[in-house]
Amino acid sequence: MNGIIFFNPRSGQYNRRIPLSILQVVASIQGKYPYVIIDGNFEKDPWIKIENYLKSGEFSYFASTVMPGPQLKQAIPITKKIKELYPSVINIWGGYFASNHARTSILSGYMDYIIKGPGDYAFPKLLDALSSNYPPDEIENLIYIKAGEIVSTLKAEIPDQDILPPLPYAEINKFYSIRNYIGKTFLGSKTFAYHSSMGCPFTCAFCGIVPIFNARWKAKSAAKMYNDIRHLKDQYGINAIEFFDNNFFVSEKRVAEFSSLMVKEGINWWGESRIDTMNKYSDKTLSLMREAGCRMIFFGAESGNDELLNKMDKGGTQTSKLIKSFAARMKNFGIIPEYSFILGFPAETPQKVMKQIDDDIEFIKEIKEINPSTEIIIYIFSPVPTESSELLSQSQNLGFRFPQNLDDWLEPEWEKFDTHNNPLTPWLTSEMVEKIHNFETVLNGFYPTVSDYKLVPLQRKMIKTLSLFRYKNNIFAFPYEIKILQKFWLKYRRPEVEGFYME
Repeated sequence: MNGIIFFNPRSGQYNRRIPLSILQVVASIQGKYPYVIIDGNFEKDPWIKIENYLKSGEFSYFASTVMPGPQLKQAIPITKKIKELYPSVINIWGGYFASNHARTSILSGYMDYIIKGPGDYAFPKLLDALSSNYPPDEIENLIYIKAGEIVSTLKAEIPDQDILPPLPYAEINKFYSIRNYIGKTFLGSKTFAYHSSMGCPFTCAFCGIVPIFNARWKAKSAAKMYNDIRHLKDQYGINAIEFFDNNFFVSEKRVAEFSSLMVKEGINWWGESRIDTMNKYSDKTLSLMREAGCRMIFFGAESGNDELLNKMDKGGTQTSKLIKSFAARMKNFGIIPEYSFILGFPAETPQKVMKQIDDDIEFIKEIKEINPSTEIIIYIFSPVPTESSELLSQSQNLGFRFPQNLDDWLEPEWEKFDTHNNPLTPWLTSEMVEKIHNFETVLNGFYPTVSDYKLVPLQRKMIKTLSLFRYKNNIFAFPYEIKILQKFWLKYRRPEVEGFYME
């Protein structure tokens, strides 16, 4: 009766990404508690399988990892249904949404415990406490209700990543073939996801991990990473890795050591970094990274407005000048910089909001002029619940409020909010959102993404030619001819929504 149902809701984005957060927790309970894994990305209706397990009477716990956006579509209704039909089952949520919106989540009445942050130690300790019928008050990283009050226990230190048990990748084969999670991308024919660190040492005001980790970061050693990846290569034949760390490149020493080990492995890789951090890397390290298989790096460029960059707590070291000079520098190493920009920040008047949008459009075009290989990812600003954030305070002063009821997150506008696609915050008008999306359409027509390996040279040339006049003359309204070509002929992908995987 102590079995656990681990549930990974359908993400709608990286549907080939192995559920690393679940495997991390599974590693912590190996041999102690029986469990099953259900991945909503591979189930037409995951409730059928979940209910069959619950009917057996062998499972006492339902544990779900929940990211903002599409995962809520399955996580909320299923958790609610379990509480209604199987009230004795203990519902436990983890993940970014549950951590950042803990109050709304725990007050819903659907869940019993939230694990805020890493669950490597908190999860097994919670199960031990519940199984032995003693209070979990001393267990770190927990949120729950006791005597009608919300209890939030102390935050634990991030675990030493090298001493944690290895992820039990082979366990996935008991429930889904691990081959389902190895896909073809522009990086390689057999691409796999990997996580080498926890947290980030920075406090960007728009980032959802800041309230969870509070500028803390711990990482696996270069040798540990290398041994893990060699095992995956030998066992499953992978030839590409996506590092889903919040900030893979914090330590140049670690990256250089890892790159020196990877030089002869024939594995391409991608990760996330900060521009001001990587600009401090030596030319020698950048050259070594390229030789070792680094093909693209995701950078949060965010804006060409220095005042806004300061509001984002970019540390005062990332400036518009640096963003441009670094794009130029990356041309020397053959590593593609993937710059993300956030448009639609709050401002006192609609005119100021629109000017920020227009200015950043021109800045993006300038970046593409400096280094045409730069990939551009565009998001629309949506606040995150960071207590000390000036941007959140400004957003609230303009009328923004998060939903106070968990079910409200299922409304379409809140799904768009969490995917940074079309949040329609109080200061944004439909005209502004439309302009951002139309510019993105024209930009992606004139500069088709390199990550779409299905596009042949003739197709790239045709869509570029079709987009030329609009792009050069800033005519973005109603780009239907480009949309039609992208949708019906090219089936154009949006990396910020779909990731790199291609069916």
